Amino acid sequence: MFSETQATSPLNIDKSKTGLVVIDLQKGVGSFPVVPHDSKTVVSNAARLADAFREHKMPVFLVRVVSSEAERLKPIADSQIQFGGSRSADWAEFIPEIGPKDGDITITKKQWGAFYGTDLELHLRRRGIDTIVLCGIATNYGVESTARFAYEYGFQQIFAEDACAAISAEAHGNTVNYVFKRMGRVRSTEEILRSLLAP
Repeated sequence: MFSETQATSPLNIDKSKTGLVVIDLQKGVGSFPVVPHDSKTVVSNAARLADAFREHKMPVFLVRVVSSEAERLKPIADSQIQFGGSRSADWAEFIPEIGPKDGDITITKKQWGAFYGTDLELHLRRRGIDTIVLCGIATNYGVESTARFAYEYGFQQIFAEDACAAISAEAHGNTVNYVFKRMGRVRSTEEILRSLLAP
């Protein structure tokens, strides 16, 4: 019979080997209605993390999705995501509170995950990063897809739960409890910020 144990270990972040990866906090995605944390809360918490990482000279990776109709994946699937109308001209621009700021690395992707078809892994490896703090929208799409690749590439992961959200509380909760907790550590923004203040 399958069983699992849950343990919450103290959060000790090695500032020399940890980077922040922010998923899809761009104007188009940030306009979606999300739960259990609204977009404003997610953006605010992600911005606080980004500012703290910058202050400690730790790398910040801002990821956005940009794809034309021709480039978009078109799986034969039972359920399709509907965006509802045409995209605005600033759809792919980062939400101003997020950045980018001097020293940030921007990554442009064409699908859910931030690794496939991008140079994110190369940027991480060349900077000696072995741990990522991950956040963004949507928990169960862009963030989870990125997390699954990171897990298979051998990165340690910390998930800022209250800097993530999804289109339903069930979707968010399933990813957090049954995916993220098996690939890394789920913590609040405050816990991560406190850890960064430790010597």
